[in-house]
Amino acid sequence: MWWGGRGQSFNIAPQKEEPEVGLAGPKRVQRTGMLEPRSRQLDSHVASGCLPGEQILAWAPGVRKGLEPELPGTLICTNLRVTFQPCGWQRSQETPLSSEYDFALVNIGRLEAVSGLSRVQLLRPGSSLKFIPEEILIHGRDFRLLRVAFEAGGLEPQAFQVTMAIVQARAQNSQAQEYAGIPLSKAGQSSGSRKPPIPLLETSEDWETERKRQGARGWRVSTVNERFDIATSLPRYFWVPKRTLDSEVRKAFGHFHQGRGPRLSWHHPGDSDLLRCGGFYTANDPNKEDIRAVESMLQAGHSDVVLVDTVDELPSLADVQLAHLRLRALCLPDSSTAEEKWLSALEGTRWLDYVRSCLRKASDISVLVTSRVRSVVLQERGDRDFNGLLSSLVQLLSAPEARTLLGFQSLVQREWVAAGHPFRTRLGVTGASEEAPVFLLFLDCVWQLLQQFPAEFEFSEFFLLALHDSARVPDTLTFLRDTPWERGKQGGQLNSYTQIYTPGYGQPPAGNSGDSQLSVWDWELRYRREQILQFHNPGYDPEHCPDSWLPRQQPSFMVPGPPSSVWLFSRGALTPLNQLCPWRDNPSLLAVSSRWLPRPAISSESLADQEWGLPSHWGACPLPPGLLLPGYLGPQIRLWRRCYLRGRPEVQKGLSAPTVSGLQDELSRLQELLRKWTPRISPEDHSKKRDPNTILSQSR
Repeated sequence: MWWGGRGQSFNIAPQKEEPEVGLAGPKRVQRTGMLEPRSRQLDSHVASGCLPGEQILAWAPGVRKGLEPELPGTLICTNLRVTFQPCGWQRSQETPLSSEYDFALVNIGRLEAVSGLSRVQLLRPGSSLKFIPEEILIHGRDFRLLRVAFEAGGLEPQAFQVTMAIVQARAQNSQAQEYAGIPLSKAGQSSGSRKPPIPLLETSEDWETERKRQGARGWRVSTVNERFDIATSLPRYFWVPKRTLDSEVRKAFGHFHQGRGPRLSWHHPGDSDLLRCGGFYTANDPNKEDIRAVESMLQAGHSDVVLVDTVDELPSLADVQLAHLRLRALCLPDSSTAEEKWLSALEGTRWLDYVRSCLRKASDISVLVTSRVRSVVLQERGDRDFNGLLSSLVQLLSAPEARTLLGFQSLVQREWVAAGHPFRTRLGVTGASEEAPVFLLFLDCVWQLLQQFPAEFEFSEFFLLALHDSARVPDTLTFLRDTPWERGKQGGQLNSYTQIYTPGYGQPPAGNSGDSQLSVWDWELRYRREQILQFHNPGYDPEHCPDSWLPRQQPSFMVPGPPSSVWLFSRGALTPLNQLCPWRDNPSLLAVSSRWLPRPAISSESLADQEWGLPSHWGACPLPPGLLLPGYLGPQIRLWRRCYLRGRPEVQKGLSAPTVSGLQDELSRLQELLRKWTPRISPEDHSKKRDPNTILSQSR
């Protein structure tokens, strides 16, 4: 369930008088004898599960189709969601925020009413239904499908009524576009002494703890943005070089787009640093002191600096949005694409091409970070989209602790939520033209890594699906806001501060609450225990992650970079630069020695040759400890079928179509997984059965 501000009633022309459930419970209405028992059953179940803020608008009995066996129950429309409640099913008091049967209104991408074999009407927000439907199909923007057939025998008016309620609720929802999230107290939890599942990085203590965990001794937590007077899109705290004063940070950040200056994203155990920042304000004319401060922050104490053009070779935001729309249209159950042309149509969406590009670039950057002791700076104009995607993928490829369940959640919280990724805008909650599901593209990239390295990740595909489905639900503020300012203001953390706004982004919501808000990481309030157990990957090898989160000693493969060298990494190649900053012509650092001039590089393999030595040397030496280099050629990048084809139950059976060719494909995939896991399983493990519960307990 999802809860928000109190909804408004809609003037639905009723054929019969229907119950309305609010805070005071169901009203007494006149009903026929046949429907009274069903009404009482609905009221008792729903009234016990409803929390303040949700209002039931209409309901109708029906059968959920597309499942085996078909599931009888009740379709309910509220001011926040559409839910199907199976007969005899009640929401658990321990998990009042179930996500199994619910569709948030904002998540509904397409609504269809069906009557007979050929009468189909596409219902947009505000449209009128022209007939009494026998069946409705709700297509989720998360690729889920809810197909409900209504019961006959005098119940047709209810079918009409609940369908129109959904249409009007979507129209009303698109106008409101504001959700307040759920305070923990209203979710049945005490927020006073409750510790969040992971550090939310809302305090300087959280940032200091994470800095120590990474072993970033040359960095400190800066409080210069504590009142959000540098940028509302930045977190209140972030890491800057220890020797840089806050006054210098303030001046330096003013020369970057939206005030997003260079900050540490991740410190590699071998002493390299991965930074991220916005684009330079080239029209500025900074003085020498400001330029010196900018250079010092970009160098971060290293003599070797690599500036990475983040968006080079990656799709634009408009490209990502168009590809996602084409993919969703292709994966609809009623897609008009012929089966023999389906794969070519999939290639035509370009979605897999964009996944491939992201993995290729992340692999290149991972080589840059792990091959030499240097400062690698990700630079994107806005610093809020692909910088987060690449920084997260680099850490997944290079840091085993990021592949644990706790580590991955902390990674998303730090590089996406705290870093100010505009979730609300990019996921289309606001209806703005800047919609582009960059975060969902990232989750697809992670799924690809999970398929190629199944024993390296503690979390499973089911966890990625749960995170994917949580991106468009209005129950938490995690993905409901565009900036840390908005999230903190709604959560009641900024009562004593006077804020300024980042130009180009909407004003934060008014009002605040002293009650802590529900986080997306509060899985126990949103999923059942059996579902949460599926988040763990039974094939995970705990030996791949260090037993301790303490920083390790510098590995022997890390070598110092060339003296005072500056590079630009673009289009797969390193190009020497004469200076770090664009505001003056004279070199800001020493000239680069000719022996450090790069050889052309077009892939992570050739870049690896360049960074670690000749191909013969590379072939003889193992990868640096913990580093993964994924494949991204041809069939190595696959369609995430369990996610994108959820609207096609026949495809979900064994994850392949019930054909000989489908079974052969499934067999080859299982054999490939077996080959990947076999070297990591001892002969003793093959000769005896293993208890799944034991595997789960070992993976925690």
